[in-house]
Amino acid sequence: MRSPRTTPRPTAQRTRERILDASLAMFNALGEPNVSTNHIADETGISPGNLYYHFRSKDDIVEQLFAGYEARIDEALLLPDTRAPDLEDLWLQLHLLFEAISQYRFLHRDLVDILTRNRRIRSRFSRILDRASTSARTLLQALAQAGILHASDEDLHSLVENAIALVTFWIGFDTVRSGHYDGSRSDPGVGIRRVLGLLTPYLDPAARAHFARLTDAYGA
Repeated sequence: MRSPRTTPRPTAQRTRERILDASLAMFNALGEPNVSTNHIADETGISPGNLYYHFRSKDDIVEQLFAGYEARIDEALLLPDTRAPDLEDLWLQLHLLFEAISQYRFLHRDLVDILTRNRRIRSRFSRILDRASTSARTLLQALAQAGILHASDEDLHSLVENAIALVTFWIGFDTVRSGHYDGSRSDPGVGIRRVLGLLTPYLDPAARAHFARLTDAYGA
């Protein structure tokens, strides 16, 4: 019996994916401002003209990579809709957020430069921050209502703002602090612990102990 024949992806699609993969690796290692389309074409083994057949400019490549990042962040920010969020949901959200940021670390390390240059990404990133604030506020309010988190409305507002700022700029801080400017040593577990450090003073003892067990299981 003849096995079913698989249809190969068109060569153009494979080339496009190779360009995006090479661009992401180079942006992460060298910094997006330091990588040109000629560098990407050379790394991919194609001519600059072939690259421009697939992408109009380097900003076009950045926008396509940003779409992948945005999809991962949107998934990370989802909360259960059939029950109240709990500590496990907080841990999972932080885990997914920091993994996405680590994969697309150039976006956060070169954030101000990219947002200054690209109006479309600036608008989309602003919406991501709004969604992140809403998700974090909903999650922390649920923990407060469950008696796990003891914080006033003002405290909750500060916790959300500080957590969003920490998550957004953690890569830059960690890069400068470690001296590894390719971001290769950035450990998502370290970022998670820093966010939990903001919350710990407001958690009841049982929740603190639970977070300690989660951290040990994570290997952070």
